[in-house]
Amino acid sequence: MEKKVEVSILCQIYGKLLTKKQYEFIDDYYNNDLSLSEIAENNNITRQAVRDIIKKGENKLFEFEEKLLIMKKTLDQEKQIQGIIEELNKIKENSSDKKIEKILSNVTKELICLN
Repeated sequence: MEKKVEVSILCQIYGKLLTKKQYEFIDDYYNNDLSLSEIAENNNITRQAVRDIIKKGENKLFEFEEKLLIMKKTLDQEKQIQGIIEELNKIKENSSDKKIEKILSNVTKELICLN
């Protein structure tokens, strides 16, 4: 997974555990696509200070994920749900019973909501 996407997801999961500045700077840098210079200018600090705050925040996010594995578990669950949906669709395609098709459609819709 691309680092930018990974950090963005980790920030959504663990962002509230960061300091306010770490969260804001990471959000601005990864989600709002601001440069280090733009963030520095907006906060009246140096570009290097912004970089240091972002790096410390990133390190915390990766430490949290290493210990708690919330992102990994979520991604694994999404893969499992997608696999189940694919199997249900195969059954639905090969079924001629309308009741079974309706039940499979309802279950599929519920799984899609979880995904």
